Amino acid sequence: MGSVGDSYDNALMENFFSTLKTELVYRRAWRTRDEAENALFAYIDGWYNSQRIQKKLGWRSPDEFEASYHHPVPASASSSNVG
Repeated sequence: MGSVGDSYDNALMENFFSTLKTELVYRRAWRTRDEAENALFAYIDGWYNSQRIQKKLGWRSPDEFEASYHHPVPASASSSNVG
């Protein structure tokens, strides 16, 4: 986060809203406000925060990264038997 008044404060949110609009909002229409709210919640909590891959996590999703942290693969199991 940046200090008060600099552009770093808004850059992350502007990027998020751009992605949200491109991937969800512009691709469909809803009949009611409740349908829209449910779709937004499902996108943010069900996919964006847990399943989308991230470069800083080694191109893994947060769910995959957390699972590997709590249940690491032993070095002998992850290495191949190359002669």
